[in-house]
Amino acid sequence: MPQADGAAGDWRWLRHWCHFERHPAGVLRDGVRRISTGDSKVVDEATNGGYRRQCDDATVDYFKEGLQMSPHVFHEIAETLSPYLQCCVTFYGVPLQPDQIAAYALCRWASGETHDSGTCSFHIGRSSGLTAVRDVTVVLLNSYPDKISWPTGSQKAVILRAFADNGFLNCHGCIDCTHIYIDKPANANGEDYYDRKCRFSVQTQVVVDMNLHMLDVFISYPGSCHDVRIVHLSSLWARVEAGELFIGPSVMLPLGVRTNGYLLGDNGYPTSEWIVVPYDGLAQHPYEAHFDNKQKMARGEVEWAFGRLKGMWRLFFRTHKRNMDTVAQHFFVVCILHNILIDAGIPFDDNLLWEVGPDGVRRRVDLGIHRPLRPVCMESSTEDALLFRDALAD
Repeated sequence: MPQADGAAGDWRWLRHWCHFERHPAGVLRDGVRRISTGDSKVVDEATNGGYRRQCDDATVDYFKEGLQMSPHVFHEIAETLSPYLQCCVTFYGVPLQPDQIAAYALCRWASGETHDSGTCSFHIGRSSGLTAVRDVTVVLLNSYPDKISWPTGSQKAVILRAFADNGFLNCHGCIDCTHIYIDKPANANGEDYYDRKCRFSVQTQVVVDMNLHMLDVFISYPGSCHDVRIVHLSSLWARVEAGELFIGPSVMLPLGVRTNGYLLGDNGYPTSEWIVVPYDGLAQHPYEAHFDNKQKMARGEVEWAFGRLKGMWRLFFRTHKRNMDTVAQHFFVVCILHNILIDAGIPFDDNLLWEVGPDGVRRRVDLGIHRPLRPVCMESSTEDALLFRDALAD
C-alpha cells in the first residue's frame, strides 16, 4: 500500500485513494500522488479487486488514527452537519466543502495539533481552520442537543440494572472532576486557574454511567476551585434540590432506609443522601473495607471515561488552549462525540493512555484527576446521610 512521506500519522495521500470510492471524506487532504479514475479502475481489475480493498483498508486506518472513528460514523456525522455548514474559500483559493470542514475540526480535537500545524497539513489557512472549528462546534451543539442528558425510560432502567449488578441499588451514576490543562489565561486572573499541582487548568465535573456515557457535564470553573464548591455551584445541585433528577419509584434498603437515587463519588465530597463516598480510614471494620472496595471499583468507570475521552481527543491532554470563551464549548462538544462513538461501538485503544517521557521511560498519561489530599470533613454530613451509606454497606 502506498505510504506518505514521513511519519505514519501523515494522511495527506488519502485524498487520492478515497477519491476512487467517492466517499464524502475523500477530499480531506491533498494527495502526494495522483492516479486518474480510469487508471484506478484498470489497477483494480488487474489486481482482482486488490486496489479497492487497499482503498478500504487505507480509509479505515485513516479514520481510526486521524479521527478516532470509522468511515461510516464520520459519514453519518458529516451528513448531519453538512446542511448547516457553508462552503468557504480557503487561503489557497480552494473551496472547502462541509465534510472537509467537519474533518478538520475533528482532526484538530483528535490530534491536539496547534492550528498552525493542523491547517498546514490540510493545506488551508489558519483563519479557515479557526472558522471551521467554530462552525462545527456550534452545529454539533445544535444538532445533538440530547446526546448528553439525564437518563429516562429504558435507558434509565439499563443504567439502574448495571449498578444493581455491582451492588448499588438505584444508583444513577458516578461523579468526579477532571482538570483541563490550559496556557496561562491572558484575559483572566491567572492565580484562580493555578491548581494544587502547579498547573493552569479549568475544572470539569462529569457524571457517567457504567457504560462510560456522559450523563451530565459542568465546565469552566478555575482549577483552584474545590470539588465541593463546584458541585454546589453546578446545575446538577440545583436540579437535585428541586427534585428534578432522582424521580420515580423509591427503593427500600436495609435499616429501613429508602432512596430515590444517588451517585457514587470520592472523598472529595462529603457523604450526603445523594452522593455516596467511601468510609476510608486506617482502622476499618471489615464491612467498611468491603464496601469501600466495591464502591471504588464501581466508581472507577468515571476514570475510564476520562481516559477514553482524553485519549481519543488529545487536544485535552495538551495545554495550548488560550481562549477561555471556547474551552468549555469545545470540551462539551467532545463529550457529545464521546457518547456518539460509544453508541456506535467504536473501541478504544488503551495504548493511547501511555506516553514516553523526556527520560525515555514509558508512563501513564496525566488524566487531570486530582485525588483529594484528605477526606472532606464528615461534620457537614447529616445523620440520615451516614445511615444511608451504612444501609448500602449492610
